[in-house]
Amino acid sequence: MDKDRRIIEGSLPWEVLRFGGPLAVGMALQTTFNLADAYLIAQLPLGEVAAAVGALGLCDQLAALGTIASYGISTAAAILVSQARGRGDQKAVERIAWQSTLFVFAMSIAIGLGGVLGSGMIVRDLIGAKGEVAEQAIVYSRAMIGGSYSIFLLLHVTTLMRALGSSKTPVSFMLLGNVLNVILAILFLYGPTGPAWASPLLSISRALHIPHMGMSGAALATILSRTAVLVPVTLVFLKRFGFRIPAAGARKLDWVSTRELLTLAWPTSAQFLVRIAAMLAINSFVARFFTTETNQTASTAMGLVFRLDSLSLFVAMGWGSAAQTFTAQNVGAMLPGRAKQAGIFAAVYGLVTSVGLTVGAIAFGPSVLRMLGGDEASISIAMEYLRRVAPTYFALGAGIVLGNALAGAGRVRTTLAVDVGALAVLQLPLALLAAVLTSNLTSLFAVVAAANVICAVAYVVVYARVRWMNILPAV
Repeated sequence: MDKDRRIIEGSLPWEVLRFGGPLAVGMALQTTFNLADAYLIAQLPLGEVAAAVGALGLCDQLAALGTIASYGISTAAAILVSQARGRGDQKAVERIAWQSTLFVFAMSIAIGLGGVLGSGMIVRDLIGAKGEVAEQAIVYSRAMIGGSYSIFLLLHVTTLMRALGSSKTPVSFMLLGNVLNVILAILFLYGPTGPAWASPLLSISRALHIPHMGMSGAALATILSRTAVLVPVTLVFLKRFGFRIPAAGARKLDWVSTRELLTLAWPTSAQFLVRIAAMLAINSFVARFFTTETNQTASTAMGLVFRLDSLSLFVAMGWGSAAQTFTAQNVGAMLPGRAKQAGIFAAVYGLVTSVGLTVGAIAFGPSVLRMLGGDEASISIAMEYLRRVAPTYFALGAGIVLGNALAGAGRVRTTLAVDVGALAVLQLPLALLAAVLTSNLTSLFAVVAAANVICAVAYVVVYARVRWMNILPAV
């Protein structure tokens, strides 16, 4: 069978596994490298560690706001590209890919400037971070958001590759970038002195007179590594799929194409933003109601568990990306029944991996959290969170996969409505009440777990009831 036709003609159970498995594993390994990054930060001098760990968890979520908004554009472009590929319209594929890339680049410039100028206000006034956590977070977020172009464009190109049926190549490049990030992080984070195991790289830092840069060094390493990978992955993309840079007259933003893209993108971006904003809100409640200027243990704990939460989230996004590609291409090929079945297979595979992650988080959580720099007080809080929330990772994963499948079929407003209902309307008010009225972190964590389950149930009901024939695009 022609490999370009496997998504719309091959055996669904096997093809979804073949395509989605590398995406899920790649996402898991990418998060593992993020855990390695956190481990490196945990080896900073004792006086820097607690604040750095808390700041890292906060900044990763803050930087994710822009990334998620951009990824919404990339996801919308992937849906349109996949549907065009499914119906054999190569001109539409090339037009959408070029126009969406221009838009993502412009978006990266605007958000980067906003991060450089507004990080202080966001971290202190909006999030409510205090003390040294706030100081470290401001430095790190200015650098990370200022360099948004690197992750925006890298995710965009790899998302387009996945939409066209390539799953292993983009994952390979993402992993290469993360390996490079670890190497550069050791050079810039520690400078001339650091852990004994890093001595070969520390000698390079001494030879190059690289100073101890702390959190700002970690941010610089991330931006440089992403940029280093962006160039070759773009060249591979252009060559593999036969894309050419448009003629001079067709290189600027076409507002007709942009409106088409934004019509699909804004609900997708809004959905992702609702999810990350809900996570930031929980962090904000913890910072405001359970920390002081001299004791940020609870914020440090949230920075720790965010890493393990991210592992479950990213794996689910890998299976969700597979579901989105399969549903979009099969909808474009006028195969709605096959599209719906593909989403179900991806959700089943995601469910199995989520259960495994839950078992691992609870069994090995304390050891992993110590490795990431947690002290006994922060680990105690973090484990209480995991005991409450980790058993609902299966629900979180199912919701993400089914939501991506619906988005691939064009039901982006439906997925936005489900997430707004479960997270903005239900989780946030109840979480605030739990923080204010009970002054109990356990109650706050229970609200997060309940919202995961309710959101998943809503997605299952919606997925079962959607009339897929009504979402076929015009040919």
